[in-house]
Amino acid sequence: MTNKKSATFFSEEENDRILSAIEKAEATTSGEIVAMVVDRSDSYREAEILGAVIMAAFVGFLLEIAIQLGSLLFSSGGWGHGSGLEAELVLYGVSLWTYIPLVLVLFFPARVLFRRCEKLKLPFVGRKRIDEAVRERAVRAFYEKGLYRTRDETGILIFLSLLEHKVWILADRGINTRIPHDEWQDLARQLSLGMREKRACEALCSVIACCGEDLARHFPRKHDDTNELADHVLHH
Repeated sequence: MTNKKSATFFSEEENDRILSAIEKAEATTSGEIVAMVVDRSDSYREAEILGAVIMAAFVGFLLEIAIQLGSLLFSSGGWGHGSGLEAELVLYGVSLWTYIPLVLVLFFPARVLFRRCEKLKLPFVGRKRIDEAVRERAVRAFYEKGLYRTRDETGILIFLSLLEHKVWILADRGINTRIPHDEWQDLARQLSLGMREKRACEALCSVIACCGEDLARHFPRKHDDTNELADHVLHH
């Protein structure tokens, strides 16, 4: 049994629809289309640590203030009007001797929280870092899954990274000599929009059909063509 979100992102019926869409798209071309879904493109460990530090520092500060208020309340025996000195103690009573150890203790559960709820990391990751992570992960998948080994260098990877809500489409060298890169960017934007609108399966099937049409124009099916790559949705 797996806990990966990518394995259950598409339902069984949707997986069948995507499989059929790939088979139909490849029926008239020698090109190969692969769809892949991953949970995330990177662990973003630096964001996990930074977020945990900031959360621990903030929660620690609130707890330290609460401790100071509690000690002031109990030492005075109740609420009174207070003097200016007491007010200063409340505002400036954070002691480094207790605050720093408190932050250190809170850091570890905060880091566990960021590790389990990965969306919390994203505000601490720059857009450029996310784009680079998704691109690098897509390129790695392209080689891991053997798309670079097709006979005519006509492999296309449609890569979906769930945590980042990013889509990347990679085409092999044989395709890039015939079809401009802008077309893949347009298709990636269409798929991203479909994912945001909660119609990922429909959008993916549409993009697969468009890829098939482009491939059929430039790389028509040969008499000895074989299916070189898996047609079902890949997960990792």
